[in-house]
Amino acid sequence: MSIHRGNLQKIKDGKRTYGITPHIPGGFITPDKLIKIAEVAKKYKGVLKITSGQRVLITNLKEEDLGPIWDELGMEPAVRTQNSVKNVEICPANYCKRSKYPTIGIGMKISNNFHRMELPCRTKIAVVGCRNACTGAYSKDIGVIVDTDGKFFITVGGSAGFNPRSADILIRDLSEDEAYIAVETTLNYYNENATMGEKLGHFIDRIGIELFRADIIKLLEIKGEDKDDN
Repeated sequence: MSIHRGNLQKIKDGKRTYGITPHIPGGFITPDKLIKIAEVAKKYKGVLKITSGQRVLITNLKEEDLGPIWDELGMEPAVRTQNSVKNVEICPANYCKRSKYPTIGIGMKISNNFHRMELPCRTKIAVVGCRNACTGAYSKDIGVIVDTDGKFFITVGGSAGFNPRSADILIRDLSEDEAYIAVETTLNYYNENATMGEKLGHFIDRIGIELFRADIIKLLEIKGEDKDDN
């Protein structure tokens, strides 16, 4: 029996209904898996909702059905712990006429390596192939964005919701490999220096974007020197 559970969605007349959200990396899913989700949802009288986070929520479920549903889906939940990298949203750059770079590869690499990474607070990352930023990269904790010249730049500290915050540009003119290392360095620096429960944007506001940027650039330079030595 699967140990994955669901989130309580509603209580009506004493009856509780739950929702689950399977992990769909970058929002890309095979037709067979999408059909499986639909078949399982239909079997258990679930309601499907396409979320803003490039996922499929199955809601209106009974608590006693959650275990069997997870077993039949054969998928992992999108979120295990709240204080973690909850999502890596990826635009369809490889198939888009506006894209300046095919960013699905780096997006999936970031998702595979950092999704569910435990951090001081919930964190969202967006990877996009042009400055249109179709995944709302400017309102994400970390944005990986391709500029008009095909070079990457990184934004940090963005947030939507109850306390919106515009992202700061961290560093520009990066290659794909450099952008990936910048994301890794930023996540590790945040993890090591922020306080528990402190959003990345709040952490940046506390220490100042200038110090944050200077520290990240210094760490990147050290990594570059180590790479050259090897």
